[in-house]
Amino acid sequence: MTEIRQQNKSFTGLIVLTMLASFVTPFMGSSVNLALPQISAEFGMHAESMSWIAMSYILASAVFLLPFGALSDIVGRKKIFITGMVIFSVSCLLGAVSTSSVMLITFRVLQGLGSSMVFGTSMAMVTAAVPPEKRGRAIGIVVFAVYSGLAVAPVVGGLMTQFLGWRSIFWLSFTVCSLVSLGAFFWIHGDAIDKKSTTFDYGGSFIYIVSLSLFMYGFSKITELHALIMAISGIAGLTAFLIFEKKRINPVFNATLFMSNRIFAFSNLAALINYAATFAVGFMISLYLQYAKGMTPAEAGSILIAQPVVMAITAPLAGRLSDRYQARWLSSLGMAIIVAGLLPFVFIGFNTSLTVIVVSLLILGTGFGIFSSPNTNAVMSSIEKPLYGVASATLGTMRLTGQMLSMGIASLAVHLFVGNNTIGSANIVSFIDAVRLVFIVFCVLCFAGIFASLARGSGEPRQV
Repeated sequence: MTEIRQQNKSFTGLIVLTMLASFVTPFMGSSVNLALPQISAEFGMHAESMSWIAMSYILASAVFLLPFGALSDIVGRKKIFITGMVIFSVSCLLGAVSTSSVMLITFRVLQGLGSSMVFGTSMAMVTAAVPPEKRGRAIGIVVFAVYSGLAVAPVVGGLMTQFLGWRSIFWLSFTVCSLVSLGAFFWIHGDAIDKKSTTFDYGGSFIYIVSLSLFMYGFSKITELHALIMAISGIAGLTAFLIFEKKRINPVFNATLFMSNRIFAFSNLAALINYAATFAVGFMISLYLQYAKGMTPAEAGSILIAQPVVMAITAPLAGRLSDRYQARWLSSLGMAIIVAGLLPFVFIGFNTSLTVIVVSLLILGTGFGIFSSPNTNAVMSSIEKPLYGVASATLGTMRLTGQMLSMGIASLAVHLFVGNNTIGSANIVSFIDAVRLVFIVFCVLCFAGIFASLARGSGEPRQV
């Protein structure tokens, strides 16, 4: 009886810690986006350098996520998780005392490094600690924490920035992450290493980090010749990486999972498409509300909060349903609902009512919540326990790469229609045309994602 109580206490501690970690990282990202004008004014930053306060974090998270996920399966997930939280905490502290834009961007890269260690281990630890029949419910709880962070950020982050200054966001994140780091030492018991091999793929990790960095940076500025060359070089490097990994005994990227595991392959593909088609929705609608509707950032935030609130409500319910029904149908239904939510934005104009926008965001939030938890459950349940870290990191990489692609699509469309000019009354019509184009692309992507989700097949999750 005592042992059972100890196990329950340990599991409760793990869930609480992973929820806090999953809450604070998206909260930090969304809050910083609201604080960008204030940061820009203090450091005298132009638009391009200001955007890298946000982009540097996503880029660093994406390129380091897969290597640290693989490393966690070798040295232990608890060690990597705690190290990541400590790095994230320190980077928040350093960010709070930054005196220049270069310092802040540098510490945002460090934040991305720490978050990649957290992303690559938290879901793997939860999956390993929960029996298969309750896995969807547990994953839904963690996903709920992610969406709660996104939902709270526009309101709390905006108020903190307005009344306490942008540095207060970093101080709050530092405090929470420090508590999580400390709690992990006492509440997370055991750190079993499931992988027999102790050889880390340094060569593959180096090729992957360099190639993905070239591709993602190049794609974000692809209208420029040097950026196009970098993006092409990145694609060539990633191709060489895949060939290299096939010959490795203990690869950082297990390509055989994609070739031999249909559920794993198409669930990850569905995640990539989903994030590529949805992440920049808030970015585009925020600009539309402020430039076309003349709303303040706070007013725009009060509209945009509709989507993450619904996501936070539906994700845990969808997670529980995924314990009973196949993710193939639940996630595909979610993708179809997302298409329905995106479609009204294709026809957006000056006279589009706020009611239409809010309802569309509510539909989007519902669809994303229904998609995310079951899809995550499908990925984590389709592989064996020794590869949980790799699976969690692979899914996280798909998410972050999708986010970068989504922002790249949005930035490219705005550049094509508006150019390097500031958005204003003289080119607002062209900007709205860019918004429409972005949502046409997103609709097409998400419609294709329905079939990618269905293509995973109807196999049952592994009971491990």
